[in-house]
Amino acid sequence: MCDFSQYGGPSDEWLAVEKTIPQNLFGIDADVNAVKKANNDRRENTAAEGLKPLASQLKIETYTISTRDGSTIEARSYRPLAKSAEEKLPVCVHFHGGGFFFGTLSSEDAVCADLALKTGVIVFNVNYRHTPDFAFPTAWLDAQDAFAWLHANISTPAINGDPLKVIIEGVSAGGQLSASLVLEKHLGKSDVLKDLPPIAGQILMIPALAWIGTYDEGPLKKIVSPEKSSLHENANAPILPRNVIDWFMGMLKVDPPPPVDDTKLNIVNATIAETKGLPPTVIGVAGLDPLRDEALLYGKTLAEANVPTDIRLFKGVPHGYRRFGDALEVSADWDRCIEEGVAWILGNPQATGKFDVKVL
Repeated sequence: MCDFSQYGGPSDEWLAVEKTIPQNLFGIDADVNAVKKANNDRRENTAAEGLKPLASQLKIETYTISTRDGSTIEARSYRPLAKSAEEKLPVCVHFHGGGFFFGTLSSEDAVCADLALKTGVIVFNVNYRHTPDFAFPTAWLDAQDAFAWLHANISTPAINGDPLKVIIEGVSAGGQLSASLVLEKHLGKSDVLKDLPPIAGQILMIPALAWIGTYDEGPLKKIVSPEKSSLHENANAPILPRNVIDWFMGMLKVDPPPPVDDTKLNIVNATIAETKGLPPTVIGVAGLDPLRDEALLYGKTLAEANVPTDIRLFKGVPHGYRRFGDALEVSADWDRCIEEGVAWILGNPQATGKFDVKVL
């Protein structure tokens, strides 16, 4: 039985920042369309400012991807101009966070551009479809369709990527899409994915890996007591308290509840046998996050399955803390986790078989 409660508790730095934010950060009691527009506008404006000093150093292209249901989604690539156009570069596929509700293609411009320049890889930013207009499993299928499209077009001049060096990276909800895509490809559960090249690695930042409605049947059975679980301990945590989780999950309209071993919503419950052979995995976890335990439990399973793992715990801060940037020193740890994770994965790391959590 596991007890990760030692990773809880706020830092003094976070407590100072917390005083500056509203209790209902997302305004979830307001009209749903107004909430989405206000938050997406803020994210896009911040990204546009961040992109300005970076754009001239990149070749940026936007694409329309056909989906299996006859619709389309958008994606965007960021290729460093410092790299020769003839060089086949690694590709990092990015899935944004936002509870399957927030986020746009342009809201990710700055983080994707910055990652491409700092790592020397192509970043491929996918804008999957969102709730409430599109329920489960649309976003999951969009992620798979985008991955397949990338491989079908990876040798085009605009991308010119290495098909054997494709990394999947996602934040929060995007972390769930990433983890599901990698696991379902590994298990051969998707016809769209099965004949494509192997995935080089995955980077899961503050990922959602368990369905809230079946949590008691999955992660909670591995925790020493309900009171020690992050879902209980951080139920009223800032940014992502339990009521906001329920709000996001409700808009997915998952009915009936998924089985405990569902590989889209309950990735955390995959067994050692099922995860054995997965590619190198980086997991970034926030100590004040209700989702903390499911990320650590998945990391533990992977480590015990002899999957190379790099697990980093950002102590003292809540889910999504990176939005506060330089106000928190640990924001730099978030950036290093991803940037160093790309290099680590591409360096062909070896498994240790040990569940090692690096506390930052």
